[in-house]
Amino acid sequence: MRNRKWIIRLGLLIVAVIATTLVIRARQNKSSNEVVREISPTYGNIQSFMSITGTGQPQNRLEIKPPISGRVEQILVKEGEKVKIGQTLAWMSSTERAALLDAARSQGKEALNYWKEVYKPTPLIAPIDGEVIVRAVEPGQTVTSSDAIIVLSDRLIVKAQADETDVGKVKIGQEAIISLDAYPQIRMEGTVDHISYESQIVSNVTIYEIDILPKRVPAVFRSGMSANVNIIEAKRENVLLIPLEAVRQDREGSFVFLSQGEGTRPLKQSVKLGISDDKNVEVISGLGVNDRVAILPEKYLSSRGESSTRNPFMPFGGRRR
Repeated sequence: MRNRKWIIRLGLLIVAVIATTLVIRARQNKSSNEVVREISPTYGNIQSFMSITGTGQPQNRLEIKPPISGRVEQILVKEGEKVKIGQTLAWMSSTERAALLDAARSQGKEALNYWKEVYKPTPLIAPIDGEVIVRAVEPGQTVTSSDAIIVLSDRLIVKAQADETDVGKVKIGQEAIISLDAYPQIRMEGTVDHISYESQIVSNVTIYEIDILPKRVPAVFRSGMSANVNIIEAKRENVLLIPLEAVRQDREGSFVFLSQGEGTRPLKQSVKLGISDDKNVEVISGLGVNDRVAILPEKYLSSRGESSTRNPFMPFGGRRR
């Protein structure tokens, strides 16, 4: 009786071990299928760019100050309004005229109208075509000749900063893509309009200011907004592309793994690469559209004794992509 119980227990143990082994193998196979992917090179467009940050600012900021001290009688424009050169922006009275008008009011409407006709107000005229970005005063305020009443801007641009290691890659006329932190869904096309000739030291880093001129300024764009700028360094059209994650590198250069079919080891294939963005890289030679590229993670390669290094095209925290 005891031998029979012992045999039954042993049989149950063997069954449990076999079942556990099968489950482990099934999970391993499932995990392998999940982490090993195959892709084919495809034709498409790609561009490489350098990323820098900047701020929206007027390219030319002009403060309109009164030629005399006195009182502002009327403001004819508001912030955001477009104005033309020669347009009257405001009317103001000199200190003497303001005193005369105040005295005439106590004498009645006829006296007030008389002095308004005799002693004309002083106009403030727009010297440029532009946009009102600041309306600093309201009617009735007393001002001096050093007070800015209205501030005009001819156009809003993005002033960005590039350190001295990157500024050599920037050229006048280069295309750029601008995005605003406040409105990340908005993308503006622009061009490099100016590169400063004098450097600045910011946090012990030598930087140069770069003016990016938007081709179209959206209505939500405001002076002082933070912006991200991607300056396009190079672009290619209708070239062979593969994902960056498929590329490996050793002492001999860049390579990928080609799939040889199920149950066989992937074949190492050297490739010559071109420009890259944050997702794909251009393939100059070594692959064709009919090749099957295997994307193998580090754990998968280690289990097969393959050596690999990190993709050299992936960003390492720098600003250039």
